[in-house]
This record gives sequence, structure tokens and C-alpha cells, in this order.
Amino acid sequence: MPKLSYKQRAELSKNPTARRLFGIMEEKETNLCVAVDVTTKKELLELAEAVAPSICVLKTRTDTINDFDEDLIIRLQRLSEKHNFLLFEDHTFADIGIAVRHQYQDGIYHIADWADIINAHPIVGPGVIEGLKEIGLRKGRGLLLLAQMTTKDNLISSEYTAEAVRMAEGHTDFAIGFISNGNVSNNPQFIHFTPGVHINREADRLGQQYQSPEEAIKQGADIIIVGRGITKSHDPQAAANRYQEIAWEAANNF
Repeated sequence: MPKLSYKQRAELSKNPTARRLFGIMEEKETNLCVAVDVTTKKELLELAEAVAPSICVLKTRTDTINDFDEDLIIRLQRLSEKHNFLLFEDHTFADIGIAVRHQYQDGIYHIADWADIINAHPIVGPGVIEGLKEIGLRKGRGLLLLAQMTTKDNLISSEYTAEAVRMAEGHTDFAIGFISNGNVSNNPQFIHFTPGVHINREADRLGQQYQSPEEAIKQGADIIIVGRGITKSHDPQAAANRYQEIAWEAANNF
């Protein structure tokens, strides 16, 4: 079966965020998501500005920002509009439906008001999707389920992954794909985000295991998530551009 284009996959999608993401990938010729895991507003904005031209998605963890305020979100939204990328808040919701509903909508972060994409652990069952969906669906947001992990000795089994896919299949209007080590579903609506990507393929002291951009794409990643390989570089802008070029070329060769 011939590989579908991003435009064709967008036409199959039931979710506006997924359709928009496919369009950005095609327009900017990028399948790069940069994970900016920092602790200050200044660091986050400086890195976001540096990588913005090369990415389709910026992954944030705003609950680690010591000086978080509303101005940070406004400035991130302006950057995303200027440079045409989506905002993915990596909160990884993992609780009963009513709890995640409040976490998503309320509190000091108001994630549902600004994050195009969120993620969740399916371990708690479909209630986690349903609780988030009550808020996110009407806003046109998208959800990724964490189907696999890159950390050493994690407890996710093949059966768990298959169940995550089954749960997503029941909510294709809101669930847009997976955090995974490669392809876990042949449904072209779903977008596979693969973390733990680093050109040097080294493990860290806390169990993170890396694969190269080419390896991730070959395993079925649609979008690679790169963190320290870019954010800890002496020139994050040049590093992001390099990862973008490598991953885009790989996506067009496999």
C-alpha cells in the first residue's frame, strides 16, 4: 500500500488539531517537536524563539516554571502564531475523569485555554479520555495517549500498548495519536510522536535511552521529540535546524 501524504491523512482525520498539524508539517517541511524542559520563563521563551522556525510542535512543562504567569502563555501563543507551530503541554494526565477534567480546565495553568495538544496515561482506563474530552473536544484540542516509554525497565507491556490503541480507536474525534517508540497503529489518522531522540544515541544516568532520528523514523515515528540534544546545545537554533533536516530527509526516504 503506497504511503499516504500528509494532506491525505489530514482529510481522513476527524480532529481539527490533527488536520492543522499535518498541514504545518507539509508547509514547513518539518517533523520536529522540541521538548523545552526548563525552570524559568526567560529560558523557555529564549529557547522557543530559537527553535521556532524549525518545529511543528513545541513541548512544554509549565508546572516546572518557577515564575509562571499569564504573560508567558500570551508570548508563547504569539510565537506559535508567528512561526506556525502547535503548543503541546506535557502534563501526562493520569487520574479519574473528574480529577483530570479539573486539572485540564482549572487551577493556575488553565491548560485547556491554550495548549493545542495534551497527553495522558491510559492506565486509569477510558475515563481519563472522557474527562479530558468533555473540555477539550469543544475547543478543538487533541490528545496523545502514552502507549510506550523510552526509559529503561519501564512496566509497559505489548498488551498495555495494544489496549492504549484500542482506547484511542474509540475516541478518534479527540485522540490524535500516541507517544511511542515507533508505529503502534496502522490507522493513518493517528500521529506517532517518538521521544528519546538524540543524534549521539547515549543513555543518561536516570535511565533515559536514546535512538537516532533516522532510527525513530524507520520505526514508524511521524514526529520526533528532541530535548537536550537541542536545548543543551551551544547553538539551539542551529541544532534544531540540523535535526529538522535529518528527520525530514529520513521521513521522505523510508
